[in-house]
Amino acid sequence: MSNKYTNVSEAERLGVAGYSRAGLAIYDALVYGITSPYFWDCPGHILLAHYNRYISNNHLDVGVGTGYMLDHCTFTSPSPRVCLLDLSPNPLAKTARRIARYRPKTIQGSVLSPIPFDGEPFDSIGTNYMIHCVPGSIPEKAVLFDHLGALLAPSGVIFGSTVLGEGVPTNSRARRALPILNQKGTFSNLRDNEADLRHALEARFDDVSMRVVGMVALFSARKRAAAK
Repeated sequence: MSNKYTNVSEAERLGVAGYSRAGLAIYDALVYGITSPYFWDCPGHILLAHYNRYISNNHLDVGVGTGYMLDHCTFTSPSPRVCLLDLSPNPLAKTARRIARYRPKTIQGSVLSPIPFDGEPFDSIGTNYMIHCVPGSIPEKAVLFDHLGALLAPSGVIFGSTVLGEGVPTNSRARRALPILNQKGTFSNLRDNEADLRHALEARFDDVSMRVVGMVALFSARKRAAAK
């Protein structure tokens, strides 16, 4: 595992502060059992279906959480190439153990900086519930798509989900929770909206697809062919 946890901003550190061992122990129940369906109005099975639609047997997962999606999604090969990227070491370790059957490689680093990886590119890159934790508005943090796009193979797909904070219907639970999460630095999404996300993707990729379920944007985009 390469370690690049130094030289990151305090805002980035706050975004991953909750991913302690204790936090990860309750992560699946909290995120997929409570907040996703009852706060963000997007049931976990929709997130998993999105993964199953786009994941390949040559995959990089970013902001891995506990590895829930990788553990439950369907690869078409019994031995896919899987690599994990996260700013925090705890999610990397937990996910690597959880999907040890795939022998994943791990990278510790920030998506806001060029990613320390010089291996073969990936056919798919997944970013489940990661972007809303990255500091800044979408135009400010969209540089992450440049850094991840550099790791995509020709015609490779980047896909994922993120909780929007602007321009989406919110229930009473979400209206109470979002300001608190943003004040703590766990989330940074009060200005995140569908239009900015779509623009950031269309500026860099082809075949952009997006739908919003509750407060959650589910997106995919293909790597743009190099100009001849």
